[in-house]
Amino acid sequence: MPPATCTVAVDAGTTGVRALVVDDRGSVVDLAYRELTQHFPRPGWVEHDPEEIRAGVVATLDEVAGRLDRATTVAAVGITNQRETVVAWDCSTGRPLHRAVVWQDRRTADACRAHKEAGLLPLVRERTGLVLDSYFSATKMHWLLEHGGVLDGPDLVLATVDSWVLWHLTGGPGGGVLATDPTNASRTALYDIRRRQWSDELCSAFGVPRRALVDVQPSCGRFGAIAPGALAPGSPLAGVPISGIAGDQHAALFGQACFEPGMTKVTYGTGSFVLANAGPDCPPPAPGLLTTVAWDLGSHGGDTPFAYAREGSVFVSGAAIQWLRDGLGIIDAAADIGPLAASVAGSDGVIVVPAFAGLGSPRFDPAARGLVTGLSRGTGRAHVARAVVEALAFQVRDVLDAVAESGSPVTRLRVDGGAAAMDLLLHLQADQSRVEVSRPRSLESTAWGAAALAGLAEGVWASTGQLADLWHEAAAFSPTADAEVADAAHAAWSRAVERAGGWAAG
Repeated sequence: MPPATCTVAVDAGTTGVRALVVDDRGSVVDLAYRELTQHFPRPGWVEHDPEEIRAGVVATLDEVAGRLDRATTVAAVGITNQRETVVAWDCSTGRPLHRAVVWQDRRTADACRAHKEAGLLPLVRERTGLVLDSYFSATKMHWLLEHGGVLDGPDLVLATVDSWVLWHLTGGPGGGVLATDPTNASRTALYDIRRRQWSDELCSAFGVPRRALVDVQPSCGRFGAIAPGALAPGSPLAGVPISGIAGDQHAALFGQACFEPGMTKVTYGTGSFVLANAGPDCPPPAPGLLTTVAWDLGSHGGDTPFAYAREGSVFVSGAAIQWLRDGLGIIDAAADIGPLAASVAGSDGVIVVPAFAGLGSPRFDPAARGLVTGLSRGTGRAHVARAVVEALAFQVRDVLDAVAESGSPVTRLRVDGGAAAMDLLLHLQADQSRVEVSRPRSLESTAWGAAALAGLAEGVWASTGQLADLWHEAAAFSPTADAEVADAAHAAWSRAVERAGGWAAG
């Protein structure tokens, strides 16, 4: 038998870090996971410990490496990550200078409002495809410098989580690689997505020193290699090239084999993220949507190595299920929500708007707050659970409606993420969106996409066409509810969302 070949992915996500082993047939053959501590120092603030992220990466890689068969060859490692989260560190010592400021964090909402009042929004929309929102990295970086005790200097690095992980794995202070890819760079509000380079004008506008930013390299290609000493002594991963990097939602789009313009996926994670492949030409800004880099395959992409995407970002989805578990005690485990929600025929008029971190696409209202309405004496825990599941479907429909209004109606939706295992959610999504919803065999599309990028760079797979052949549908969900009934439910949701809007602004 010839030696087996595999690719390993690191997924440094919002709630935890995982390492996945993918064989050359595209099957996930091993998985390790470590949960991340969530820090909430003030209302609306969300932080992670960069050292805990690094430790989780090392622990999960060591765990899967320890189970590798000796005859297995690891061709490459890929990295994917929570995106807009910012890490500040001293590259001479490797010491983090502050906790990571997480993408969900709202501490810079006032700064974003001030930038908007100063007229910066048109420039941001045109250059970056984004909006002025504390979701993105630029104002977080400025806050760290102005209020977080981070001092500017020649050894300062301000970067996203992928860069923090890459730097440590490739040697850290002993010669680690300081780099990111265009997908992560395009989420900072400092990267010109048309020119494909950092914008000195935006760096100046946001008060971020250009020299503190890392190099931008193609998503698919060799960044460096795992340094001796980065992992456990004698690790079989030492010297393995790190050959793929992409932000989690872009990696999921790639992992879902959405290689043709118009192909669309939604990931139900901590938030819900809809990405639609927009092709190689940057589309103009569309109301309620973001324009972002889908990926850059460099020399490994054939005739179309670069792709853009339309994106709709919903800030709270899986986090609402965690709230039912941890905040209200309605469920004991996240997996309990499906059976509980399915135990009733409907929510009996209850609507939950999970705007715990404001509203994302298509409204982008940082002052919105969570709302529960429609309660009656007969309301039980199952109705509230059902309303949360319905909210996940309503939020995605809002984004898909905005995509359709931009001139690119979605005809089929590929889904992944933890909540995509819930049949009830996918039935509701099909009914609300009036499209067929496809669930793949593996819901680990994010990590799978990172592995695919790295494997493509190192020749495990020859082309995106070969990767597309590895995608297999496990289940499909078609609309069954009457369209008028679905629209009436959505109209009630929209009324509740209007009431939740602007709440924190008074």
